[in-house]
Amino acid sequence: MPSVFVQGRPVDSYPPLAPDARRGSVRRITEVGEGVLHKPCRDVTEFGPDLAALIDDMFLTMYVADGAGLAANQVGVDLRLFVYDCPDDDGVRHVGHIVNPVLDPLPPAGRRLLDDNEGCLSVPGAVMDVPRPDRAVVRGLDKDGEPLVIEGTGYFARCLAHETDHVNGQVYLDRLSKRERKDALRQVADRREEVFARRAANTAALSA
Repeated sequence: MPSVFVQGRPVDSYPPLAPDARRGSVRRITEVGEGVLHKPCRDVTEFGPDLAALIDDMFLTMYVADGAGLAANQVGVDLRLFVYDCPDDDGVRHVGHIVNPVLDPLPPAGRRLLDDNEGCLSVPGAVMDVPRPDRAVVRGLDKDGEPLVIEGTGYFARCLAHETDHVNGQVYLDRLSKRERKDALRQVADRREEVFARRAANTAALSA
């Protein structure tokens, strides 16, 4: 079985960082509580160099923050779009972007919920258990406007569902109880500085 899928297609080899990132600039990551994260994003209607440049920036920003996925509203841009570089539970790496993503509803019979750790670059430092289906199918477009279907299982399915939530104006805290949410925000208070120090070090290392 191939060890890397790019845009849902198997490839023989792929660099540690998606080439898009080399063209990008690091952007500030929005944090929970900022308006752009808490309302549904607009559909992308213009495909061209601006969209491609945004994707490049998002890849680099995601790598600097040690993320597995990043949605456009996490860099303050109100558009339905996310990038990802994420392993599934079999260790297969999935890299790509998807524009105007829509998550397929899964039939109840085909749904198995897994409780597993989830973090978010916009909730820096917090990790909580969130139930998610163990399979996800997302439909959308690529940056050239061509139709795209991405399927994932295990941890990658979690990533696809998490990022699609983002473009719909939801953060994973919205799926937690009041008490769990409080716990997550307490973790942020404790670890935020440490997270930001690590991102700064990564930025310096990548631009060296």
